[in-house]
Parts: sequence; C-alpha cells; structure tokens
Amino acid sequence: MKIIVDAFGGDNAPLEVLRGCERAVRELDVEIVLTGSEPKIKKCAADNGISLSGMEIEHTDDVFDIHDEPKEIIKSGSGTSMALGLSLLAKGRGEAFVSAGSTGALVMGATFIVKRIKGIKRIAPSPVMPADKGSFVLLDAGANTECRPEMLVQFAVMGSAYMEKVLGVQNPKVGLLNIGAEETKGRELELEAYKLLEQSGLNFGGNIEARDIPKGEFQVIVTDGFTGNIVLKLYEGMGSFFARKLRWIFSGAGKIGAVFSLGKIKTFKKQMDYKEVGGSALLGVRKPVIKAHGSSDGTAFFNAVRQAKKCAEANVAGVIEEYAAAAHKE
Repeated sequence: MKIIVDAFGGDNAPLEVLRGCERAVRELDVEIVLTGSEPKIKKCAADNGISLSGMEIEHTDDVFDIHDEPKEIIKSGSGTSMALGLSLLAKGRGEAFVSAGSTGALVMGATFIVKRIKGIKRIAPSPVMPADKGSFVLLDAGANTECRPEMLVQFAVMGSAYMEKVLGVQNPKVGLLNIGAEETKGRELELEAYKLLEQSGLNFGGNIEARDIPKGEFQVIVTDGFTGNIVLKLYEGMGSFFARKLRWIFSGAGKIGAVFSLGKIKTFKKQMDYKEVGGSALLGVRKPVIKAHGSSDGTAFFNAVRQAKKCAEANVAGVIEEYAAAAHKE
C-alpha cells in the first residue's frame, strides 16, 4: 500500500516526518510518497542517518504557511507540499494522505481537491480520544463552527463507521453533547438533532453532558465544531495537567510509591498521549486524509501512517458513502 506524506507539514518537519516514515516502511509494509523539496529531504536524511528506502519524492519548493488563510491552499498555495499531496491522492497516486500542516488548509484542500463523499455535507476532523472505558471519537472537532441538525446526524454516521471499521467497536453508542441529559435541553440545533438521531437507525443513547464524556459510555460524541474544539483543547490541557501532577505527587518522599505504581503510571501516560493515536481522520473525504498533530515527533508520524493504512484497508470512505446513499433514499 502506498501512503502519501507531506514532508514539510508540522513544527518538526522534515526530520521527524522522515523518522516516522522510515519506521513505517520497515514495520507496516507500506510504501511512502513524500511531497516537498527533494534536495532538503535528501540532505536531512543523509545528515541524520535515515534511509529513504521504500520512499519516493515528489518535488515542490513551496510550503503552506500556518498563518496563511486556509482558502489559499487552492489559490496561491496550490504548489505547496500539502496541496501536491492532496492532488496526488485525488489522482490515485496513493491510498491515503498524512499531513501535520494547517488544519483549516487541510480541510479546505480535502474538500475542493480530493472532494467530499457524495451526499456528505461537511468534512469533519474526528480525533480519537481516551476514556475510562476504551476510547471515543469526537466530531466535529473544529472545522464547522455553525452546523445544521442533519449535519450532526451525518457526523454520527461517519463516526460510527470509523469506530466500527477502524477500531473494531461493534455497534458504537452515539451521544449528542448537550447541557443536560434530558431530551428537552439545548438550543434548536440540539433539539432538532435529537429527533433526527432517534430516527437514524444508529445506536443513539441520547444526550451526554461534558462531565460524563471521560467515562467512556459513549463511543461517538457529536456536536458543532465550535463546541467540539473547546472539548478537544480542554481534554488535551487536562492530559498535560494530570502528567504534571503525577510527577509532583511521586517526587521526593513519593518516589518509593512511584516504583510500585510505575507500570500503571506508564499505561496512563500512554493512554493520554496523542502520539499513540497519530492524528485525526478527516471523515467525509473520498479517500483517507489524516491530520497529524502540529508538534508530532517520529512516533506520532509513524502512528499517523498506521492510522491512514487502517482507514484505507477498512474502506471507511466506502462504508460512509453506502450509509449516505441509503439515508438519501429514505
């Protein structure tokens, strides 16, 4: 399988991108197509003892600036490493695409270059996040700040397909993020979405309050992108907060206790580490597009490639298209 990777997306490119891709070629039985400056990629690899075996390079000098307007990806940014990668994906040069560049630009580029699945109204960034019982997918996590009720239903469909086909969760339970558990709570968006979700045929479990998300009773959480992004950032911040507190608790006199709890501490730390997931799938695109974290290191890029491969193998886009087609007939 061939995975296209933006070699110059993210804070640590291209070094950490190349490290992750080298490991992916070695361990995941994939080929990599790198987009970006060929001379810079080869120099970075040579300087750091990284093998480019199993990788080919599609050259472009331009890089999409994180501060540029997202819409420029299809205008002045059409020659960047991100846009080139998306174009190659659309042309069938690879099975999936990974980038740690601008989220807004990636969503815009995926929408207008790779295109949305027929019947899907909006692409949704969908990070997988840890919970007390397994994990859950959150969507939308930031792309669509204003949503209509039917969009939330499509998010639920896409999230359910992803959890089932990629993470192996059978009949995932869907929750509508709200300010109360009662079906009469919320804005017009939540009130109307609740009615539609009840009729969707999905495993809809009703409203869920933010405080109950970490319990893991729901595997798919749907909301508008504004609210979802706040949840995502708070979750990431709390993960860092817990890590600092654990170090403080087990410092000094607590070191002896830490020795006996080391295994559990490592498990918890790994569970809260975004690097272990790799990135957020942009659900609703015709082919898999994975948004890696901007500060991704080699491990995170490796896992992002692994995630991209899983999405392609499970034909998540095809499953979503089937759901969308069935819903349209109804």
